[in-house]
Amino acid sequence: MKERTAVMMLMLTAIVWGSGFVMTDIGLVYLSPYQLMAGRFILAAIILISIFSYKLKNINKKVLIKGAILGTILYTGFVLQTVGLQYTTPSKNAFLTAVNVLIVPLIAFVIYKRKFDRFEMIGAFAALIGIGLLSLESSFTMNIGDVLTLLCAVAFAFDIFYTNKFVQKEDAILLTVVQFIVAAILSVIFMLLFDHIPTSIEAGGIYSIVYLAIFSTIIAYLLQNIAFQYTTATKAAIILSMEALFGMIFSVLFLSELLTFRMVIGAFLILLAIIIAEVKPTFRKKQANLIGKLKN
Repeated sequence: MKERTAVMMLMLTAIVWGSGFVMTDIGLVYLSPYQLMAGRFILAAIILISIFSYKLKNINKKVLIKGAILGTILYTGFVLQTVGLQYTTPSKNAFLTAVNVLIVPLIAFVIYKRKFDRFEMIGAFAALIGIGLLSLESSFTMNIGDVLTLLCAVAFAFDIFYTNKFVQKEDAILLTVVQFIVAAILSVIFMLLFDHIPTSIEAGGIYSIVYLAIFSTIIAYLLQNIAFQYTTATKAAIILSMEALFGMIFSVLFLSELLTFRMVIGAFLILLAIIIAEVKPTFRKKQANLIGKLKN
């Protein structure tokens, strides 16, 4: 039951992140990437501290260290993704970021010697192909933006993997609070280094910051971090890859993006990947029961 709830929470996270593509696109009309990220993380950190102030007394050294690691990894991913987007196309940026769905099981294998799960790997490849059909528009050539985006995918993969690992022993909400405090501090530092503090922000920019902070940051990451307690990192990465699917849907609805047959096929493959990852436990249970009956 808890695993089913976790899947629903991750699906909601993917939906919210998909809508975030639209709000980010709107926000970048009024603010630079560094200003938008700073506004997003600062507001998210302030709200989280206000809501969960009663939990702060339970923060210990382990939570601070693990939350700081997650916050640093998360902001690194966002910076690499944003800077990479300046040198590549949005479609390639989205596709290369989604490569994290394959990197997560590799991290588990290299660092912790966790064997590859064939169902999860099949689902991961199906999701990656589907995202490629959704995102890629022209010939696939590499440039500095693509390299930075691949590094961003590595960062997001480590974020998924270590969040999944840390929430097994620490309070998921406290980890999220520390994570975004650290991300907010880093966002201010990078904004001051590479940009400037905006003297005024138009309404469209404010709406984008508020939406991204509350929905794409606070709600989405709380849902993700809590859900990670009840599922594997690879399975979570596959489900979260639906972000690309929902990003397409919201882009078609609100940004008038043209829906093509190839995009429909890509969406189908992503859904198939989720089904493969989700039915695996049921299939194994039935297989074990069948073997048991044959032995008897």
